[in-house]
Amino acid sequence: RTFAMGPASGGSVSDEMLEKLGSLSTQALVDGLWVMGWPSAQIDGARPLAKGMKCVGRAVTLNFVPARPDIAQDKPAGGESPEYEAFEKCGPNEVLVMSSVGPWESVGGDIKFLRLKQLNLGGLVTDGSVRDTDEIINYGFPCFSYSTTARQGPAAMQPWECNGIVSLSGTVVRPGDAIVGDQDGVVCVPAKVVDKVYSIAHGREQIEDIVKEELIKNPGPPGKFYPFMSGKIKVESPLGQLLASKGITPENSNQFEGTADW
Repeated sequence: RTFAMGPASGGSVSDEMLEKLGSLSTQALVDGLWVMGWPSAQIDGARPLAKGMKCVGRAVTLNFVPARPDIAQDKPAGGESPEYEAFEKCGPNEVLVMSSVGPWESVGGDIKFLRLKQLNLGGLVTDGSVRDTDEIINYGFPCFSYSTTARQGPAAMQPWECNGIVSLSGTVVRPGDAIVGDQDGVVCVPAKVVDKVYSIAHGREQIEDIVKEELIKNPGPPGKFYPFMSGKIKVESPLGQLLASKGITPENSNQFEGTADW
């Protein structure tokens, strides 16, 4: 009998929700998942290839496996290779997530990634390295990688599976999950809980903006208001009173004690 296996994808994320997620910082999204009790969602080591790069999109995943002669023989060749299958699933609202066998191994470069430019890719994320750095930057799509390298990838690994569940630096990504990257790093928001994560993260950012505005207006130690725990803010606290003055109360926010809906 065959081994039982669940579905690779955990759900779908709408274009409208992608736009909302892209308006938030990666920090707010990490905090949102943290208060829900989910494992770390940051893809450690995936850093922007150039200053100012940001990405948001649905994950299209590609898994690499260590090189072995029989694997190289059995892998579909040429345009049928799993990496090109993954490429053709990409567009402006997709992020190609490439799971490498090591941080210094190359997942691709100039010629291969020209196709991603033609497809107007929303972003590329890998826990490996990329080569032909200047050309990739010139292609214009956001790229987040562990580093850059001159090495050839096929000597160390082969692309094996498109749109399976992958792990990047210990963070699990399922196809269809929301991927958000900025100058602080890359976060995977599971599709199954994306609405709730956005609700918490958006609420947190609203509160942080209010706290910052207050501290600029009335300079002083931030400890009076910050840090705070979503779903734990007391109405009678200095922060609770400040929020009430701005129209944020338990009636319209899930950030207060007794209002957590996760």
